[in-house]
Amino acid sequence: LAKHPEIKALMKPDYNLIWVVVLMVLAQLTAFYLVKDLDWKWVVFWAYVFGSCISHSMTLAIHEISHNSAFGNSKAMWNRWFGIFANLPLGLPYSISFKRYHMDHHRYLGGDGIDVDIPTNFEGWFFCTRFRKFIWIVLQPFFYAIRPLCINPKPITRLEIINLSAQLIFDVAIYYLWGVKSIFYMLAGSVLGLGLHPISGHFIAEHYMFLKGHETYSYYGPLNLLTFNVGYHNEHHDFPNIPGKSLPLVKKIAAEYYDNLPQYNSWIKVLYDFVMDDTISPYSRMKRQLKGEVKQD
Repeated sequence: LAKHPEIKALMKPDYNLIWVVVLMVLAQLTAFYLVKDLDWKWVVFWAYVFGSCISHSMTLAIHEISHNSAFGNSKAMWNRWFGIFANLPLGLPYSISFKRYHMDHHRYLGGDGIDVDIPTNFEGWFFCTRFRKFIWIVLQPFFYAIRPLCINPKPITRLEIINLSAQLIFDVAIYYLWGVKSIFYMLAGSVLGLGLHPISGHFIAEHYMFLKGHETYSYYGPLNLLTFNVGYHNEHHDFPNIPGKSLPLVKKIAAEYYDNLPQYNSWIKVLYDFVMDDTISPYSRMKRQLKGEVKQD
């Protein structure tokens, strides 16, 4: 910032995010209606080909909202309510809990017992062969759901109860209106989109140490168009209060800080390399023993 103070001008909400999220919710509602009378094979097909992309993209919209990118820091609660709305087509309550844990990830990256993005010792020990690492990728959404309860359980808040209640009401309404196939499409899209899917390469690309000494990596490929530029991950951790829309400008303005860092051009190749490279496993993360006072959400 001392060298490029113009970056401060990018620290403002991205109001376009609001309309993008609304359109994504409407797209999924339309899909729920369209699949209700399809054969099961086509429900599964569209859940993976279309629903999974929208669902994974929506989790990254929720990531943006967790940083108050929709309405700004001055309207934090507006962002929380909007996150609950964005959560609806995923089928499972996610938004409020994600925000609480994700802030810890930014404050205490790699913090042992705090950052639930770090795999458990069991994951590192068991998923150590190529086949098991492949299964680990398939099951990623389940590990991300269970891991916080094992590593850093937190008391349930009022907003989490509201998130859960709103989600249950929405799911029951979808089932009542359009039946079990719409519910299956919704849930299957979320699970498939966060598991063995090209976009899921970002889970591993962001912080797994393919090169010793380099803890965070950016990806500058086309899938950023579907993921709110989450691939610009070094830039995001440097400036978490800048919306994803503006992260390419950060890289352009401060190119001397980012252009020479190790980077990825393919998330699919990241997944392939993770499985096939015997030196990489869920253990390939930087873990820190935190000192001093730890403040969590």
